[in-house]
Amino acid sequence: MITITLEHPVQEDLALLHHRHGAAMHADTPPESIHMLPPDALAAPGIQFYVLRVDGAAVGMGALKRIDLAHGEIKSMHVLVEARGQGLARMMLGHLVTEAREAGFRRLSLETGAQASFAPARALYLAEGFEICEPFEGYVLDPNSVFMTLVLD
Repeated sequence: MITITLEHPVQEDLALLHHRHGAAMHADTPPESIHMLPPDALAAPGIQFYVLRVDGAAVGMGALKRIDLAHGEIKSMHVLVEARGQGLARMMLGHLVTEAREAGFRRLSLETGAQASFAPARALYLAEGFEICEPFEGYVLDPNSVFMTLVLD
């Protein structure tokens, strides 16, 4: 059974997800180009944190950060490598887009890596209608970053 629920980001059974996400970000990205939020920062007001579970086990996560009344940002989207290839990332992305629409966002943006290791993520976002855009909300041009946005109906 697959579920996606709004949860607190600081939980013992999410430690592996956060650890793997951090390791993936640090694998081939210079520290100054890493924009992930630590678990406690994902608990801040204005951020909704979702966990994707398969038969109760946490295998994916993603968050929505409110930038302003009409603009949101996807943060910390990650699926454990052993759970990939099952459409779970697409499912999480679809959930985040739906939640963004329900929250009244008219635009949803994200920052991801420019390195080859991020190619599957970029391909997923492009396939779901995201387009390359300029840096937004405090980001600056960075050769290690790709900025993407989706206009919501």
